[in-house]
Amino acid sequence: AKKVAQKQTVSKEEEEKDSTASESGSESESGSDSESSDEVEKVVPVPLKKAKVAAKEESSEDDDSGSEEDSSEGEDDDGGDDDQGFTDENAKWLKPKQSKMQLMESDEDDDEEDDEFGSASNEGSDDEMLEVERQSRIIDEEMKLEQEEAESELRRTIAQQTSVYHLPTAEELEEDENRVVPPSELRERIDDILEVLADFKTRREPGRSRSEYIERLGQDMAELFGYLQELVDYFLSMFGPNECLEFLEASDKSRPLVVRVNTLKARRKDLAAALMKRGVRLDPLANWSKVGLKIYESTVPIGATPEYLAGHYMLQSAASMCPVMALGPQPGDRVMDMSAAPGGKTSYIAQLMRNKGVVIANDLKPERQKATVANLHRLGVRNAVTCCYDGRKIGAQMRNSFDRILLDAPCSGLGVISRDPSVKVQRTIPDVKRCAHLQKELLVAAIDALNHKSKKGGGYMVYSTCSVAVAENEEVVNYLLSKRDVKIVDAGLDFGKPGFTRFEHKRFHPSLALTRRFYPHVHNMDGFYVAKIQKLSDKRHGEAEKKEEAVKEAAGDTTKAETETEVEENMRSEKKKKRIKKFRRNEDRDEQQVVRKKSKMSIPNAQVKKSTKKTNAKVSKPRRMKITGM
Repeated sequence: AKKVAQKQTVSKEEEEKDSTASESGSESESGSDSESSDEVEKVVPVPLKKAKVAAKEESSEDDDSGSEEDSSEGEDDDGGDDDQGFTDENAKWLKPKQSKMQLMESDEDDDEEDDEFGSASNEGSDDEMLEVERQSRIIDEEMKLEQEEAESELRRTIAQQTSVYHLPTAEELEEDENRVVPPSELRERIDDILEVLADFKTRREPGRSRSEYIERLGQDMAELFGYLQELVDYFLSMFGPNECLEFLEASDKSRPLVVRVNTLKARRKDLAAALMKRGVRLDPLANWSKVGLKIYESTVPIGATPEYLAGHYMLQSAASMCPVMALGPQPGDRVMDMSAAPGGKTSYIAQLMRNKGVVIANDLKPERQKATVANLHRLGVRNAVTCCYDGRKIGAQMRNSFDRILLDAPCSGLGVISRDPSVKVQRTIPDVKRCAHLQKELLVAAIDALNHKSKKGGGYMVYSTCSVAVAENEEVVNYLLSKRDVKIVDAGLDFGKPGFTRFEHKRFHPSLALTRRFYPHVHNMDGFYVAKIQKLSDKRHGEAEKKEEAVKEAAGDTTKAETETEVEENMRSEKKKKRIKKFRRNEDRDEQQVVRKKSKMSIPNAQVKKSTKKTNAKVSKPRRMKITGM
């Protein structure tokens, strides 16, 4: 606006110099106004012209009145100047024709119009901007959105942390039983309870204990994931609430497909190239395995390729390779796999032994050994022998016969729920205890069959299960430590979590920390447990004590028997003495009575004959008379 006013003054001065022949001040003023307005219209852009039309129409009356006053003032000034001797003909142009308020309002209107015009020009100039500028503008907008989201999230977290979660009452739960609770509502309730347990002191509801929240959490988890309530309670006792939720979620997801290369027939590099040509997308399994391949995608069935049928690889999970790696069989060893079917671990043992030595593949059920024999033939194993014995009796039948033993014991399968979802509703805690009892018997028999005097560095065995239950793992190994002269050694696996040394009120041997646990939510593998055990001698803990106790009991029994016999003999002798005394008294009494009777009888002296001969012979028949002659 100031620039426009300056241009107006300059133009007016130039017009007055050129038009010196003007007759009156009023005509010159009108001419100069028209010419100045034309020049302003030329300078001002078209959008401003349209915007000023309405303002000009509204302020036309004010401008007319203002111009009249200015003209009258100009005439007065001219008269005064003439009086004072001022002769400059352009003096009237030195005064502004608009008041200060009108100029301020016009400046504000011009600024607003310039902003509108500038924004429109900026919108129109987006196409003319450089790529760097356009990207920087997009980045600025994204940063603004992120900042707004962060602020909203901060407000929400503050509101959640300061709020108190209402735990459903028994009446509300009865109402929920009559309706189907959607999974989204269950998940939201689980998340709320976990948040309360994370800051229990400030977020808990007054009058509610922690056990009530844990109980409600277990019920919601069991309903959401489809488990038995007792199994979820058992997992909550093993893990924390957050880790338990992660374990249940990971158990519902499938594990990646893994194959083990059979180095007896092929190399991993050649097998990977052959499978990639068939459209298989794969990667090496991990740094700890030299024979594993992880398969992401395949256009052909992995279990029916020509390489599979030729025995170049075996379908085997990553977790089931760990027990064989921990066992570490050497060529020439005498090794036994007590639960061999379907032959995955047995073939891996023969592979590490390079078909040298002997591998005994045992399994209780003959129908399962058919798959074992087929896989061993397909993979080219030539040093294996299959048999079907009861593993609980092997310790007595084959005592001190093997250098190394692998016992992949039958278990409840709580670590492979992703492969067998029926475990959720079919396994109970009594089933877990029954499996634990069988595992203890098998483990003791395996130790008895192990030779601790092996010259090949043997005397080792590996115990493994596909379960995460403490009752089937640490409790079984701790039982073995109390029954046989063995010790736990390092399994040689760099990964995996250490075993439990305490669970609830139970305390285990500290060496159980050398055992290894694998979880689906931590290692993306099946739940597994591996323990490596070394046999030290054939001694059996507790048997010497039992013998001593038996000897003491026997000695105690003999002393008791002796004392009893002595007492009985004493009693008998006393009774006998009493009888003898009594008999003698009776005899003395009878003799006295006979004497008294004889003294009372009166017999003549002639008839009384004294018998000189005394005989004790009893005469029963009369004597016969001797016949001397006729």
